[in-house]
Amino acid sequence: MYTASGLSDKEQCIKEYAPLVKRIAHHLMVRLPSSIVVDDLIQAGMMGLLEAAGRYDELRGAQFETYASQRIRGSMLDELRQADWMPRSLRRDMRRIEAAISKLQQRLGKPPSETELAQELGMPLTEYQHMLFTSRGAQLVYYEDFHSEGEEDFFERYDFDSDANPLEVLQDERFRGALIKAIGNLPERERLLMGMHYEQDMNLREIGEVMGVSESRVCQLHSQAVARLRSSLKGH
Repeated sequence: MYTASGLSDKEQCIKEYAPLVKRIAHHLMVRLPSSIVVDDLIQAGMMGLLEAAGRYDELRGAQFETYASQRIRGSMLDELRQADWMPRSLRRDMRRIEAAISKLQQRLGKPPSETELAQELGMPLTEYQHMLFTSRGAQLVYYEDFHSEGEEDFFERYDFDSDANPLEVLQDERFRGALIKAIGNLPERERLLMGMHYEQDMNLREIGEVMGVSESRVCQLHSQAVARLRSSLKGH
Protein backbone atom coordinates (compact mmCIF):
# COMPACT_ATOMS: atom_id res chain seq x y z
CA MET A 1 0.00 0.00 0.00
CA TYR A 2 2.93 2.33 0.67
CA THR A 3 5.50 3.52 -1.86
CA ALA A 4 8.39 5.97 -1.63
CA SER A 5 6.26 8.56 -3.42
CA GLY A 6 3.23 8.15 -1.21
CA LEU A 7 0.24 5.86 -0.88
CA SER A 8 -0.26 3.83 -4.01
CA ASP A 9 -3.95 3.09 -3.46
CA LYS A 10 -5.79 6.28 -2.46
CA GLU A 11 -9.22 4.64 -2.70
CA GLN A 12 -8.18 2.02 -0.17
CA CYS A 13 -6.70 4.79 1.97
CA ILE A 14 -10.02 6.66 2.02
CA LYS A 15 -11.89 3.52 3.06
CA GLU A 16 -9.40 2.65 5.78
CA TYR A 17 -8.98 6.09 7.29
CA ALA A 18 -12.47 7.61 6.84
CA PRO A 19 -13.30 6.67 10.48
CA LEU A 20 -10.23 8.68 11.57
CA VAL A 21 -11.57 11.74 9.73
CA LYS A 22 -14.98 11.37 11.39
CA ARG A 23 -13.41 10.91 14.82
CA ILE A 24 -11.33 14.07 14.48
CA ALA A 25 -14.36 16.03 13.20
CA HIS A 26 -16.57 14.99 16.12
CA HIS A 27 -13.75 15.70 18.56
CA LEU A 28 -13.48 19.25 17.23
CA MET A 29 -17.24 19.82 17.45
CA VAL A 30 -17.14 20.22 21.23
CA ARG A 31 -15.18 23.42 20.66
CA LEU A 32 -17.38 24.78 17.89
CA PRO A 33 -20.71 26.66 17.88
CA SER A 34 -23.87 24.78 17.02
CA SER A 35 -24.04 26.54 13.62
CA ILE A 36 -21.13 24.43 12.35
CA VAL A 37 -22.19 21.35 10.37
CA VAL A 38 -20.06 18.30 11.11
CA ASP A 39 -20.39 17.05 7.51
CA ASP A 40 -18.56 20.19 6.32
CA LEU A 41 -15.68 19.35 8.65
CA ILE A 42 -15.64 15.76 7.45
CA GLN A 43 -15.51 16.89 3.81
CA ALA A 44 -12.59 19.21 4.56
CA GLY A 45 -10.90 16.42 6.49
CA MET A 46 -11.25 14.04 3.54
CA MET A 47 -9.41 16.56 1.39
CA GLY A 48 -6.69 16.64 4.01
CA LEU A 49 -6.53 12.86 3.99
CA LEU A 50 -6.14 12.80 0.19
CA GLU A 51 -3.39 15.38 0.44
CA ALA A 52 -1.66 13.31 3.10
CA ALA A 53 -1.93 10.20 0.92
CA GLY A 54 -0.31 12.03 -1.96
CA ARG A 55 2.54 13.50 0.06
CA TYR A 56 3.35 10.82 2.58
CA ASP A 57 6.80 9.34 2.33
CA GLU A 58 7.26 6.22 4.42
CA LEU A 59 10.98 6.95 4.59
CA ARG A 60 10.26 9.92 6.86
CA GLY A 61 9.82 7.42 9.63
CA ALA A 62 6.45 8.68 10.89
CA GLN A 63 3.43 6.42 11.08
CA PHE A 64 0.95 7.36 8.36
CA GLU A 65 -1.93 7.76 10.81
CA THR A 66 0.06 10.31 12.81
CA TYR A 67 0.97 12.25 9.67
CA ALA A 68 -2.55 12.03 8.25
CA SER A 69 -4.12 13.19 11.52
CA GLN A 70 -2.09 16.39 11.35
CA ARG A 71 -3.09 17.04 7.73
CA ILE A 72 -6.76 16.22 8.40
CA ARG A 73 -6.96 18.50 11.43
CA GLY A 74 -5.13 21.25 9.55
CA SER A 75 -7.60 21.09 6.66
CA MET A 76 -10.53 21.31 9.05
CA LEU A 77 -9.04 24.31 10.84
CA ASP A 78 -8.37 26.04 7.51
CA GLU A 79 -12.02 25.52 6.59
CA LEU A 80 -13.13 27.02 9.92
CA ARG A 81 -10.87 30.04 9.56
CA GLN A 82 -12.24 30.78 6.11
CA ALA A 83 -15.79 30.50 7.45
CA ASP A 84 -15.10 32.92 10.35
CA TRP A 85 -16.66 30.30 12.61
CA MET A 86 -16.79 32.20 15.89
CA PRO A 87 -18.74 35.49 15.65
CA ARG A 88 -17.80 38.44 17.82
CA SER A 89 -21.11 38.13 19.65
CA LEU A 90 -20.10 34.71 20.99
CA ARG A 91 -16.75 36.00 22.18
CA ARG A 92 -18.56 38.92 23.83
CA ASP A 93 -20.84 36.53 25.70
CA MET A 94 -17.88 34.47 26.88
CA ARG A 95 -16.08 37.56 28.13
CA ARG A 96 -19.20 38.54 30.10
CA ILE A 97 -19.17 35.11 31.70
CA GLU A 98 -15.44 35.34 32.43
CA ALA A 99 -15.90 38.74 34.10
CA ALA A 100 -18.75 37.41 36.24
CA ILE A 101 -16.65 34.40 37.26
CA SER A 102 -13.73 36.61 38.27
CA LYS A 103 -15.94 38.97 40.27
CA LEU A 104 -17.79 36.21 42.12
CA GLN A 105 -14.62 34.22 42.74
CA GLN A 106 -13.12 37.19 44.55
CA ARG A 107 -16.32 37.89 46.48
CA LEU A 108 -17.14 34.30 47.45
CA GLY A 109 -13.66 32.84 47.72
CA LYS A 110 -14.74 29.75 45.76
CA PRO A 111 -15.75 28.80 42.20
CA PRO A 112 -19.25 30.25 41.66
CA SER A 113 -22.10 27.91 40.76
CA GLU A 114 -24.19 28.23 37.62
CA THR A 115 -27.07 29.70 39.62
CA GLU A 116 -24.78 32.33 41.16
CA LEU A 117 -23.37 33.21 37.74
CA ALA A 118 -26.84 33.54 36.23
CA GLN A 119 -27.86 35.87 39.05
CA GLU A 120 -24.70 37.94 38.60
CA LEU A 121 -25.45 38.27 34.89
CA GLY A 122 -29.06 39.20 35.65
CA MET A 123 -30.71 36.37 33.73
CA PRO A 124 -32.63 33.15 34.41
CA LEU A 125 -30.56 29.99 34.79
CA THR A 126 -32.00 28.54 31.57
CA GLU A 127 -30.92 31.63 29.62
CA TYR A 128 -27.43 31.43 31.08
CA GLN A 129 -27.18 27.75 30.13
CA HIS A 130 -28.36 28.58 26.61
CA MET A 131 -25.58 31.19 26.42
CA LEU A 132 -23.08 28.53 27.42
CA PHE A 133 -24.38 26.18 24.73
CA THR A 134 -24.31 28.75 21.94
CA SER A 135 -20.81 29.77 23.05
CA ARG A 136 -19.57 26.21 22.77
CA GLY A 137 -16.76 27.43 20.50
CA ALA A 138 -14.98 28.91 23.50
CA GLN A 139 -11.21 28.68 23.30
CA LEU A 140 -8.59 29.05 25.96
CA VAL A 141 -6.74 31.58 23.79
CA TYR A 142 -8.56 33.88 21.35
CA TYR A 143 -6.92 35.37 18.25
CA GLU A 144 -7.77 38.82 19.58
CA ASP A 145 -5.69 38.14 22.70
CA PHE A 146 -2.63 38.65 20.54
CA HIS A 147 -3.64 42.14 19.36
CA SER A 148 -3.99 45.48 21.06
CA GLU A 149 -6.77 47.93 20.37
CA GLY A 150 -4.62 49.58 17.70
CA GLU A 151 -2.65 48.11 14.84
CA GLU A 152 0.24 46.82 16.93
CA ASP A 153 0.63 43.06 16.83
CA PHE A 154 1.18 40.99 19.96
CA PHE A 155 4.53 39.74 18.71
CA GLU A 156 5.64 43.31 17.96
CA ARG A 157 4.87 44.45 21.53
CA TYR A 158 7.23 41.88 23.02
CA ASP A 159 10.91 41.83 22.17
CA PHE A 160 11.51 38.15 21.59
CA ASP A 161 14.94 36.94 20.54
CA SER A 162 15.21 36.33 16.83
CA ASP A 163 15.58 32.61 17.51
CA ALA A 164 12.59 32.47 19.86
CA ASN A 165 9.70 30.25 18.88
CA PRO A 166 6.27 31.81 19.68
CA LEU A 167 4.96 28.33 20.53
CA GLU A 168 7.71 27.96 23.11
CA VAL A 169 6.69 31.31 24.59
CA LEU A 170 3.10 30.07 24.98
CA GLN A 171 4.42 26.88 26.59
CA ASP A 172 6.42 28.84 29.16
CA GLU A 173 6.73 26.88 32.41
CA ARG A 174 5.04 29.61 34.42
CA PHE A 175 2.02 29.52 32.15
CA ARG A 176 1.93 25.73 32.26
CA GLY A 177 2.12 25.84 36.05
CA ALA A 178 -0.71 28.37 36.23
CA LEU A 179 -2.82 26.29 33.84
CA ILE A 180 -2.28 23.11 35.85
CA LYS A 181 -3.29 24.96 39.02
CA ALA A 182 -6.36 26.44 37.33
CA ILE A 183 -7.47 23.03 36.10
CA GLY A 184 -7.00 21.63 39.60
CA ASN A 185 -9.27 24.37 40.97
CA LEU A 186 -12.15 23.55 38.62
CA PRO A 187 -15.28 22.02 40.17
CA GLU A 188 -14.88 18.25 40.16
CA ARG A 189 -17.39 17.53 37.39
CA GLU A 190 -15.83 20.08 35.04
CA ARG A 191 -12.33 18.85 35.86
CA LEU A 192 -13.37 15.27 35.01
CA LEU A 193 -14.99 16.43 31.79
CA MET A 194 -11.83 18.21 30.65
CA GLY A 195 -9.76 15.15 31.47
CA MET A 196 -12.03 12.84 29.51
CA HIS A 197 -12.03 15.12 26.47
CA TYR A 198 -8.43 16.30 26.31
CA GLU A 199 -6.56 13.39 27.89
CA GLN A 200 -8.73 10.41 26.99
CA ASP A 201 -9.85 11.82 23.62
CA MET A 202 -13.53 11.11 24.32
CA ASN A 203 -16.24 12.84 22.29
CA LEU A 204 -19.39 14.58 23.54
CA ARG A 205 -21.62 11.54 23.36
CA GLU A 206 -19.16 9.33 25.19
CA ILE A 207 -18.62 11.91 27.94
CA GLY A 208 -22.36 12.37 28.29
CA GLU A 209 -22.85 8.64 28.73
CA VAL A 210 -20.21 8.48 31.46
CA MET A 211 -21.60 11.54 33.27
CA GLY A 212 -25.23 10.58 32.75
CA VAL A 213 -26.13 13.84 30.96
CA SER A 214 -26.99 14.91 27.42
CA GLU A 215 -24.47 16.03 24.79
CA SER A 216 -25.83 19.59 25.02
CA ARG A 217 -25.20 19.57 28.77
CA VAL A 218 -21.60 18.48 28.14
CA CYS A 219 -21.26 21.46 25.77
CA GLN A 220 -22.51 23.81 28.49
CA LEU A 221 -20.12 22.45 31.10
CA HIS A 222 -17.19 22.58 28.69
CA SER A 223 -17.86 26.24 27.85
CA GLN A 224 -18.14 27.07 31.54
CA ALA A 225 -14.90 25.23 32.34
CA VAL A 226 -13.02 27.12 29.62
CA ALA A 227 -14.44 30.42 30.91
CA ARG A 228 -13.19 29.57 34.41
CA LEU A 229 -9.73 28.76 33.05
CA ARG A 230 -9.54 31.97 31.03
CA SER A 231 -10.64 33.97 34.06
CA SER A 232 -7.96 32.31 36.21
CA LEU A 233 -5.23 32.83 33.60
CA LYS A 234 -5.71 36.56 33.09
CA GLY A 235 -2.28 38.15 33.09
CA HIS A 236 -0.51 35.05 31.80
